[in-house]
Amino acid sequence: MIKNFGICIAILLLGFWVWDASYAQPLTVHQLIENAYEYDNQTVIFQGEAIGEIMVRGDFAWVNLHDGEKALGIWMPKEMVKEIHYLGSYKAKGDILEVAGIFHRRCLEHGADMDIHAQAIRKIQAGYAINETADPNKRKITLILVGVLCLTLILQILKKK
Repeated sequence: MIKNFGICIAILLLGFWVWDASYAQPLTVHQLIENAYEYDNQTVIFQGEAIGEIMVRGDFAWVNLHDGEKALGIWMPKEMVKEIHYLGSYKAKGDILEVAGIFHRRCLEHGADMDIHAQAIRKIQAGYAINETADPNKRKITLILVGVLCLTLILQILKKK
């Protein structure tokens, strides 16, 4: 009877822990910087747009996540990178990811930089390619200005003769 009671308590505590973690609000880079000592070596949830490049280093990789104001480096096993399809740049909107991992105020493994060592990753929103088209009015203005420039150069050359 006591063994079953202990198991029930353990399952109940695990359930509360999972329930609590599933409703935790992601932190921002600003909050992590302002409360770096409090969050140091703690499990945190961080959410942001994957930007830049994926930098593979052996069995791990660096991915930068931008929370809308600032970016933070995320160190993750290389297998987690397969979840990422778009990286934010001028040509694409990056995947929005939620990362749960250990926050390091000064990671001694990575040159004392601030980072998160990811334990789990979840795609919140898929990224997409951005197809930019030139504005027809801007094209017309550009052609007119190039024409004026050419005319000015021709007049300068004729003036010298």
